[in-house]
Amino acid sequence: REEVPLDFFTSCWTRRTALDRNINKMVVYTTVILSEKIGVSYTFDKLLKPLRDEAEPFRTMAAHAVYRVASLTGTTGLDGRLEERLIDALLIAFQEQTNNDSGIFEAFGSVATSLNKRMRPYLSPIVSTILDLLKHKSPLTRQHAAELCEILIPVIESCGESKMLDKLSVILYESFGEAYPEVLGSIIGAMSNIVSETDISTMQPSINQILPTLTPILRNRHRKVQVNTLELVGRIAKRAPQYVPPKEWMRICFELLEMLRSTNKIIRRTANDTFGFIAKAVGPQDVLVALLNNLKVQERQLRVCTAVAIGIVAKTCGPYTVLPALINEYKTPETNVQNGVLKALTFMFEYIGDMSQDYIYVIAPLLEDALTDRDLVHRQTAADVIKHLAINCGNLGLEDAFTHFLNLLMPNVYETSPHVIARILEGLDGLCSALGPSTFMNYVWAGLFHPAKA
Repeated sequence: REEVPLDFFTSCWTRRTALDRNINKMVVYTTVILSEKIGVSYTFDKLLKPLRDEAEPFRTMAAHAVYRVASLTGTTGLDGRLEERLIDALLIAFQEQTNNDSGIFEAFGSVATSLNKRMRPYLSPIVSTILDLLKHKSPLTRQHAAELCEILIPVIESCGESKMLDKLSVILYESFGEAYPEVLGSIIGAMSNIVSETDISTMQPSINQILPTLTPILRNRHRKVQVNTLELVGRIAKRAPQYVPPKEWMRICFELLEMLRSTNKIIRRTANDTFGFIAKAVGPQDVLVALLNNLKVQERQLRVCTAVAIGIVAKTCGPYTVLPALINEYKTPETNVQNGVLKALTFMFEYIGDMSQDYIYVIAPLLEDALTDRDLVHRQTAADVIKHLAINCGNLGLEDAFTHFLNLLMPNVYETSPHVIARILEGLDGLCSALGPSTFMNYVWAGLFHPAKA
């Protein structure tokens, strides 16, 4: 404590080290390790000056150090004066920021979360700064303000400042007309946090004002805007579905169907989750009709995503709401539709786990048909369904059904297409674990004495 830190902070915390990326990382890492030995208050005291420095890389480096120290050791050792100076320095660094580095926000977030209720006296000046900056002419400044707002919302809520949250949500709601997608994404992210933190019944503006404004924003093709809007819609559907008429939910469902064909995995995944929440909110019937119509389209990716969405609806609303419609749909004599139904069954049985046991005998005739179909993909997907059934329902006394599936699946071991054979072997593996080695080996012995070389 007496010999190392002083020299370390004077020699290593310089503008020059901030410019060299490798040394920068090492210095921050060393600072974090030292802070465990010498205490947080000493470390933060030494980081105040770099946080206020004119050189941006130096400020960013200091912010990264503050974030990691606060995350690791918390802020319990700080006295009131140092708290004030630290928040002040972070605010200055935040206002001076001109690059897109998230270090300052992370530092602010970790310090605020760690201080929690002790943040109360500092909230109103910070929030008034945010409100000023949300109206700034530079888009980057507006984006930073919205991002800081998003980080501080849980802290504002835990300090019991509901009036402040209402004020913020009104301003954010008024900013939904933002032209720059990066900024709009951050604004919607902040709104999403407010919806998950506040009391919905007293929220201003009310949910039935917010949601219709989001429907046109869903058409925005920017990744960040799409992800954050989907998150927000999902949170509203999860926490306050009753405030929105079913017609509006259906309108959003049709918008979501478009998103299922997005090239971005995160967007597809979030859209699927949101689908589940909406299905729970308005009941599965109407949503299912929209999804089943989607199985008839040509585009493969859209069919796959639709199948995933049907699986999610089955998980959130119970399989019995979805199965009759799926089995009925399988009667359509069209390869795409039947493949889509089998795909949906795969995801459904994967998601519902051991609830599958109640539906095995119901689904057996359908799988029997698929496993004896001439189309390769039918047999491949049916093998996938069987794999999930076998893994989820082993040791539950359903051996007769599994033996039946094994008899139908075994002749397919001669397939040569790599995708198909991989799925079929997985299905057989699953059946082996469900039926036990003794039954399964009888099939293998027979294979060893078969005249075919393969």
